[in-house]
Amino acid sequence: MVPGKCDILVIGGGIIGLTVARELLLRGAEDVLLIEKESAPGKHASGRNSGVLHAGVYYTPDTFKARFCIEGNRRMKEYCREKGLPLLDTGKVIVARKEAEVPVLEELSRRGRANGIEVKEIGAQELKEIEPHASTCDKALYSPNTSVVDPVKILQALENELLSSGRLAIHYNTAFVGLSSGRSVVTSRGRVTFNKLINAAGAYSDFVAHAFDAGRGYRILPFKGTYKKLHPEAGHLVRTSIYPVPDLRNPFLGVHFTRGVYGEVTIGPTAIPALGRENYGLFRGVGPESISILWRDAVLFVADRAFRTVALTEVRKYSRHVFTEEAGQLVPAVKNSDIIPCSKVGIRPQLVDWRRKRLVGDFVVLKDGDAIHVLNAISPAFTSAMPFAEYVVDRLLS
Repeated sequence: MVPGKCDILVIGGGIIGLTVARELLLRGAEDVLLIEKESAPGKHASGRNSGVLHAGVYYTPDTFKARFCIEGNRRMKEYCREKGLPLLDTGKVIVARKEAEVPVLEELSRRGRANGIEVKEIGAQELKEIEPHASTCDKALYSPNTSVVDPVKILQALENELLSSGRLAIHYNTAFVGLSSGRSVVTSRGRVTFNKLINAAGAYSDFVAHAFDAGRGYRILPFKGTYKKLHPEAGHLVRTSIYPVPDLRNPFLGVHFTRGVYGEVTIGPTAIPALGRENYGLFRGVGPESISILWRDAVLFVADRAFRTVALTEVRKYSRHVFTEEAGQLVPAVKNSDIIPCSKVGIRPQLVDWRRKRLVGDFVVLKDGDAIHVLNAISPAFTSAMPFAEYVVDRLLS
């Protein structure tokens, strides 16, 4: 059973829930309860990402993502060094696959400079010095401050820090079921009365918000991110992280190469519309909600050109031939036999503004009395987590 009451209740044990709880403790909170429906922290999006700490190249200066990503990158690196956690400072290159992408690459360069980050346009020869096997059209973008971490190790370190404080309790295997009254929620292990609440429930954040009659105009739509790996014998083909120029009309960055902290090179993720919030396998995670998800997909396919583009291009990547072709546009030396299966699969809980029928690009934070609802905590939320948590707690306490 969960405690019957607490001062501050945090729903969700992913990176946002943990860093928000940490920020509360840093400000002297004494009676914090965090509930998580799984048996450990970060079992979903937070623990299933590619581990990249983004530098802040992609985001326009007026967004939460730009505001928090740059500082978040610096502070997450500091945390890794302080705790002795794996950290790989490799940098990243963004390459243009065709001439039409060069103006977009130049726009990313402008955004990076506007955000105050170190970014450099480089020619094909300079690219070869950084990534000898990468290919680009005319020029590429180099981001030296992009790094790679082990997300699970960071989540475990945060969990240990919280539990050792003695001022916070974490209850796993405890799911939010509904709202009992204005300041009382029903969980799978009993009722909890609270004074303040933070909803950091990730893929279920809209479900929690709607129970409070907040954010009714928003819906979460899941996208499946599948990965593959380079065979170890082909690992030398990638030194850093190699990204394509993205389609700026949608919030996905495209299939990319990432050299991980343990030497493995992953390729992915895709962004394929999924049939459930936990639809990791072909049929795993498919349930009664899948019908309504399919209906939302169909409505957006008609109403939103950006979604239609994603749906038509991403579903093709289920084909090994298409996936290999995409990878080969970044690193032509990669052969079909170099790409091997990878067990990693993630679900991106993408927020949709249902009134406008549009995918939401930025983080969304709603305040409803003494409750805060964190919606659309998608990439670069892991990178941004610490300063983002400060903002969330500021909103809660204001």
